[in-house]
Amino acid sequence: MELTADLEACLRELAASESIEVRENGARVATFSALSWELRGAPAKPLLRLWSEQYNFTRRVLAIADHSDQGLALAVERFGRLKPGRLEFVRVDFARSARDISREEFCARLSRILAEQFPDESVESLTIASDLEHSLSRSYARGLLRNGSSNWAVLAVPHGETAEPAENSLTFGLLWLDRARQIVRRGFVAGLRLIVPKGASGAVAHHVRALRPQVNIEIYELEMVNESVSRIDPRSAGNIETWLVPCREAQSLLDRAKARIDSIVVRFPQAITVHPAVQSREVWLRFRGLAFARWDDGNVFFGGGDPRKKLTSASEPALQQLLNELDLHRHPLASDTRNSLYRQHAERWLESIVRKDVTRIDAFLDSRFVYAQVFASSSSEHGILDVLTVTRAGRLAILELKTTEHIHLPLQAADYWLRIRRHLERGDFPRYGYFPGIELQLAPPIVYLVAPSLRFHPTTDALLRHLSPEVEIVRVGLAESWRRGLRVVMRQ
Repeated sequence: MELTADLEACLRELAASESIEVRENGARVATFSALSWELRGAPAKPLLRLWSEQYNFTRRVLAIADHSDQGLALAVERFGRLKPGRLEFVRVDFARSARDISREEFCARLSRILAEQFPDESVESLTIASDLEHSLSRSYARGLLRNGSSNWAVLAVPHGETAEPAENSLTFGLLWLDRARQIVRRGFVAGLRLIVPKGASGAVAHHVRALRPQVNIEIYELEMVNESVSRIDPRSAGNIETWLVPCREAQSLLDRAKARIDSIVVRFPQAITVHPAVQSREVWLRFRGLAFARWDDGNVFFGGGDPRKKLTSASEPALQQLLNELDLHRHPLASDTRNSLYRQHAERWLESIVRKDVTRIDAFLDSRFVYAQVFASSSSEHGILDVLTVTRAGRLAILELKTTEHIHLPLQAADYWLRIRRHLERGDFPRYGYFPGIELQLAPPIVYLVAPSLRFHPTTDALLRHLSPEVEIVRVGLAESWRRGLRVVMRQ
């Protein structure tokens, strides 16, 4: 049977669906509630025209690539393009979210913006579809810009997203750069162009400073109102200021809270730790990493999640009951490992174990000096989890802790490394009371990535290869039974 007859049969079958989404090269073109079409021209290479009240679309069909219950995929030819494209008709069985629609509309606008901003280059395969096999998120639009044999990988943050996608865009940009170099067959990939919303380039520019100089990255900000793209200089945009928490202020808080909290800590001294939060002027109490109480201006409040119940003589039994439940369920030998008290805030639990004896991670670390949350933050309980310590030779050491797969681990560690190195070069640590009696080396800090050995994300090695040789990384894999005691089973 000729292609035209086959194609007409497939389209008639699709027309029975309530709604059909049309995609070209992975990007959404339009959604048709009623599919209208015509075929004309040579039966072996018919011209397909689709239309609705809002849309008119024409492509020459080369072949039927796939036909299933989910939809239809065609190999098509577009005027002015040498490379065949892929046109898909997908049955829509559910209501698409407003966010999905917004992202796909952004992708369509981005294609036009890129064509205008880079007139000497052609836009290739721009899509916002996810690629789980290669850890590429649908939170970003990605594609290629081609000029002869030269290609640029492009990754863009859709307009209207929260700050987090922009801050994390470099991770996915580097992964897309690697993938683009695998799939490009003609020519070479010169580098990565990262496009973020206007005003959101600061974190990206900061992170770029931790990459190898050979990683060719250009950063752009996109102004959607006038659809303009402006290039950003990482040297001028990447100066992110941080402030160290003065040790004397943290100790002053602990001294003020001591009379009220000592009677609580002494009940389970091996499990309860205290954590001053200088910004909020509070002291938090955690049971193997799980916050259960806080001291605030002379009063103690306790409870699960957000401690708000005031500790009085009348509420004392309730506090003791809470502590007993924590000791039962948040115990290394607890029988019910599915209990929420056992599973919550696993990284905090790991942190509490590591801080007791960092030499279990590396015998060269100095267990006398272990600091957490050294940066001032507006949040008292949700600060950075990294642990800062020092080797016996006086070199700063950063411990980045994770208990589950985390795709951003390498760049989070690099971010912390950049901040710590800057304070080291300024001489801030002795000035703020850290590492008393230790003469700190000026060598860049060493970074330990610490996690259960099977919990490193599959992309970790690929991302680490992009980091500067100055960022010395040691991967430390723990046994899965780390709650019962730290045992290193892998070191790289």
